[in-house]
Amino acid sequence: MKFWRSTLWTRAEELTELARSAEELGFYGMATSDHMVFFERPLVSRYPYSADGKTWWQPSTHWPDTWVSITAMAAVTSRLRFTNAVYILPMRNVFTAAKAIGTAAVISNNRVTLGVGIGWQREEFDLVGEEFHKRGRRCEEMIEVLRLLWTGGSVEYHGKFYDFGPLVMSPAPTQSVPIYISGYSEPALRRAARIGDGWILAPLAPDAPYSHADLPRLIQRVRDLRRQAGRDHLPFEILEPALVSPDVGHYKRLEDIGVTSASVIFGDPTAPPSLSGQRQLMEDFADAVMSRMS
Repeated sequence: MKFWRSTLWTRAEELTELARSAEELGFYGMATSDHMVFFERPLVSRYPYSADGKTWWQPSTHWPDTWVSITAMAAVTSRLRFTNAVYILPMRNVFTAAKAIGTAAVISNNRVTLGVGIGWQREEFDLVGEEFHKRGRRCEEMIEVLRLLWTGGSVEYHGKFYDFGPLVMSPAPTQSVPIYISGYSEPALRRAARIGDGWILAPLAPDAPYSHADLPRLIQRVRDLRRQAGRDHLPFEILEPALVSPDVGHYKRLEDIGVTSASVIFGDPTAPPSLSGQRQLMEDFADAVMSRMS
């Protein structure tokens, strides 16, 4: 199993030092999170991964820009990989996203994977002027456009949401950027199976609508959909973001049902540990779990 170190609840100014530590301790990569702002007014949108529909983080929680963060961490490491759990792609302009992701891939020497979510908070979409209700279908077209733009040659596209004549975007990655897609809904599972290189589960918090007992059924559904799409022969990652556990058996059970990666979340949104405290938590986890999974 591959272990990613989640940056959730991490202060922006600590990211580069934590990336160095993660590389030294043998983590496979760093997984960033994504929100634009924190709304102080009550939200109409319900958070889909808690029983009461409310978020658990604080107004002071850091949500640093994911591609600025990844590029900074890549600059101080040589092996560590980077992904998002997740990046709200349809909340962005497709060309701006393609440029940022492609540049990060070039600077990191192809150590970047795009983790895509379609988002749940309509208020953020309204804030940046992007349409919310068709975001799933628009996201699929965005992924087609991204892959086209990253080829580095002259390309054009004529779709339902995006339509443009011949153009070139440089720099372009020298390798394909893998794309993992998140979500538990049937459309999300189909999207991951049809066009994704991997599937990202949502955090399974204690009061989330899904539990670990649901994972075998969901994983089997994705496998069935990949087979129906004729893509079951291709490499495919399944990544689970989860609160850190010292129980090596927990990760072995996940591995047995088909989970290939775990993005472990350290700390507490109400009282994030110090930088030295996070380093100690990472060392303890590497000793208790990672050393025994290899």
